[in-house]
Amino acid sequence: MTPSNRNIVHIADEAEKKVLSKAQKKFNTLIKTIDVQKKRVLEWQETLPQYNHRINESYQPLLDNFNDHRIEWLHLLDKAYDNKAFSKTDKKKLRHILGELSYELVFDHGKEELKELYNKYAEDSDFDTEKEMLDEATEDMMKAMMRNILGVELGDEFDINSPEKMQALLKEKLREKENQQAQAQQGKKTEKQLKKESKQKQEQENVSKSIREVYRKLAASLHPDREPDEQERERKTKLMQKVNAAYTKKDLLGLLELQLEIEQIDQAHLNNIAEDRLKHFNKILQEQLNELSEEIKQIEYPFRVQMDISPLCHLKPETLMRALDNDMKELQGNIKYLQADIKLAKNPTALKAWLKSYRIPKASDSFDFLF
Repeated sequence: MTPSNRNIVHIADEAEKKVLSKAQKKFNTLIKTIDVQKKRVLEWQETLPQYNHRINESYQPLLDNFNDHRIEWLHLLDKAYDNKAFSKTDKKKLRHILGELSYELVFDHGKEELKELYNKYAEDSDFDTEKEMLDEATEDMMKAMMRNILGVELGDEFDINSPEKMQALLKEKLREKENQQAQAQQGKKTEKQLKKESKQKQEQENVSKSIREVYRKLAASLHPDREPDEQERERKTKLMQKVNAAYTKKDLLGLLELQLEIEQIDQAHLNNIAEDRLKHFNKILQEQLNELSEEIKQIEYPFRVQMDISPLCHLKPETLMRALDNDMKELQGNIKYLQADIKLAKNPTALKAWLKSYRIPKASDSFDFLF
């Protein structure tokens, strides 16, 4: 269904002839919110392939070009450092630039072929020692984070250099924790808690039954095998595929929209859903909304970290694409600056003049000259 011909699921107040009940109002609110979140997921699903394509086809080549220019500049500065024409003050500044730039290229961009150059200019360190220290610090930080946030100990099996093993280990530890908690709680449950669990289980069965009934009604009406007309059978096959997809996802809103589309229900039917059935529907819709919210959170999380955006701020796909455009423009500008710097670095006299005006930044300052 396209946005123009979608059937809007809601409970109408029938021109204010009656006041909607609490459950009816909640139903309408949940339906409206789910519809908004569905559109948001769809926007991300449509944007991410475009974003990834632009990263691979446009941004990454620019970044590679940028780093190639930085590497060329790095080697020219290294050559200048060994030139006797440069003073001790010049060489102090060159050592600082070479140390910072080689560190960034090696550790942030994986240019390990430059590690010997990094070792040459690093202050009291070398690549292997630095990498080992960074890995240990990162490992300790992640272990502490998992311990404090999730309450699991990752132990010595944790391997920071293998994301796949890290993820598998975390899942295993979380599963062990859940099993331990379940076993511990099972023996401590009071009769009141057991009754509550039994009631919740019954409610969940009723919820499942409610969505299953909607599915069965649709399946009975749309099953293509019972349709003799070929054109109609093809239409029902496509609709049935939508029904199965919605049922698999427990997408009650999608199923109700399909019921409206094939005129299996109408507005009067929605207006007169029984209160107990409506409560079951609301429970399903709340679970659906929770899952959509979690899906959006997982999609947006890496971009929020990358762009330093608070979870409280709304992140739109177009914001992501706009930020990528800005990053590419910045890279293009930095490449032009580097081309000029490379030309300057090939001329010892011009480089000496540039170094004379250059000041080593304080530790708290950013190294803008590294781009």
